[in-house]
Order: sequence, then structure tokens, then C-alpha cells
Amino acid sequence: MTVTLLDRRALVNEASQEPDPVHTGEVTKETQIIAIYGKGGSGKSFALSNLSYMMAQQGKRVLLIGCDPKSDTTSLLFGGKSCPTIIETSAKKKLAGEEVRIEDVCFVRDGVFAMELGGPEVGRGCGGRGIIHGFELLEKLGFHDWGFDYVLLDFLGDVVCGGFGLPIARDMCQKVIVVGSNDLQSLYVANNVCSAVEYFRKLGGNVGVAGMLINKDDGTGEAQAFAKAVGIPVLSAIPADEDIRRKSANYQIIGTPGDTWGPLFEELALNVASAPPMRPTPLSQDGLLGLFAPDQTGGDFVLRPATQADMRGGVFVEKPTLEVIYDTV
Repeated sequence: MTVTLLDRRALVNEASQEPDPVHTGEVTKETQIIAIYGKGGSGKSFALSNLSYMMAQQGKRVLLIGCDPKSDTTSLLFGGKSCPTIIETSAKKKLAGEEVRIEDVCFVRDGVFAMELGGPEVGRGCGGRGIIHGFELLEKLGFHDWGFDYVLLDFLGDVVCGGFGLPIARDMCQKVIVVGSNDLQSLYVANNVCSAVEYFRKLGGNVGVAGMLINKDDGTGEAQAFAKAVGIPVLSAIPADEDIRRKSANYQIIGTPGDTWGPLFEELALNVASAPPMRPTPLSQDGLLGLFAPDQTGGDFVLRPATQADMRGGVFVEKPTLEVIYDTV
């Protein structure tokens, strides 16, 4: 497919559009809106499906919203089945001259309400703008009047465009939870999210970090060290266990009362509910590398500046400058 100049201009225009103003009307119900951020593949969707299911079993009204263009947040909750996304449903309804209804995009399992925002196809639009459009449509469907105890938002932390930072930048949630493991890349993303929270706090924002969920914990301790260094609590540590991996791969919910792993998610649900939003102290790149042994990260490498001779693959003779220098009068 050939992308024309008009197509490129349309994409640029789409990405530059500002979202509607944040809702400022009367709050009809005290709802905890929590944004969960982490590196792609860190286990956010696995943790959120099980967490939301456990919360519902504890008698809470929970809405889970997938904000990842892959649209896989709810796949575990729905036994591997994908549900129609808000973005694709909106496009189809618009072509048919119809309005989107809540029953078109929201589905229920054992008390958990869940939906996917979705996103554009690769190269066909701005993912961040898709997030903004999705939330605008949710507002039209009555988002601010819904009666939930918890709204859980699943966001990619390694995508830096504005749409994915919407909950932090525009105070759309009360608190953030970061998901990570004992590896440098997931902790790098978690640190970036903490940096974003601190940046917007300095600008007058109110969102804080409630804590960290460690997934696939192999006991090496880097994630715990990170949480301590930035000043946030560890809400739970899900072990790197073969039983968990196998059940997750088979789309089985393990966050149920009576299950082997039930107590772990019961504790996580209580910690998520009670943890206050805090201001983290993000690490520098060197500080982040310092959590790991140098042989694990290459942290003992010393930068050597390149020279003009290096760039030319041989000898470099500096030539006289042609710049004209005038005497001062």
C-alpha cells in the first residue's frame, strides 16, 4: 500500500488534535481509578485479570479497561476469546450511521465488567490518539455516572506519546501501579513512569504511585531494590512458578478464593485498595544500572569519545578555518 502525502498529513493532523477537556462536573460516586503501567510482556494483563476477578469475588464492582493497542488485556479473563474493541466498533457503527451502545463493547464475567479500547492497524494511525478517542467515547457512554468501586486501566509504559500518559497528565486516575520483574528493561520502564508522575506533580498534578507489583519474581531482588530506592512499596510479588506460567498460557484464572494462588491475589487486592498515592524519587540511568551487578548489564563499560580520524578511517589533518574574524572597534 502506498502512503500518499495526504495520508501522511491526515496522520499528523490526527496525532496533533487535543482531547476534550477533563470532566469537572459533580462526582456521583467515589471510585478508585487506578492506572497500571509496565513494559509490554511484563505480565500486566495476567495480573489485572486475576486481580479484577478476585476483587469481584470480594464483593466489589470492578471495571477493567484494556488500553493496549494489542487488545489482549481481557483475553485471559474471557478464556482466550477477544472482544470487539471500542475503536473498531465505533468505526463500523459510524459507517452504518448508528451509535455505539454499551452492550456493543462491554462484557461481563462473574461480576467483572471489561472492555478493550483497541487501536489502529500498524501504520494506519496514532495509537495515542486512539486512546484519547476511546476515552472521549466512554464519556459519551456515561463513564462519569457509572457506579464502580474500582476502574483498572491497563497501559503500556514503554510508549511515550501523550495518549498513553493521559491518566497521569490529566489527573484521570488517583494513583498508578507499576509492574516489573528483576530485569533491567522492565525496571527502566517503571522508572520512566515514576519520572512522569513526578514531572506532572511538579506542574500541579495529583496522581501518585501506589506501589509496585513484581511479576515472575525469581528471588534475585533487583525489583525490590528498585522499589526501595524510588520510595514506593511492593504490593505483591508473584513468583516465577511453572504452575502459574502453564495456567496463564491456558487462559485459566488463578485469582479465585480457594485456589492455590488465591491468598496471593487476596493480599494484592487489599494492598491495591489501601495503598496511598506517593511521590516517587526516580533514579538516574547510572542509579538504575547500579541495582545490577556490572557483569549483568555492562555497567563497567567506559565511554571512549570518537575522533575525526576514527570517523574517516584514517588520518585527519585539521584545515584552517575560513571564518572571518573582525577586529573590535
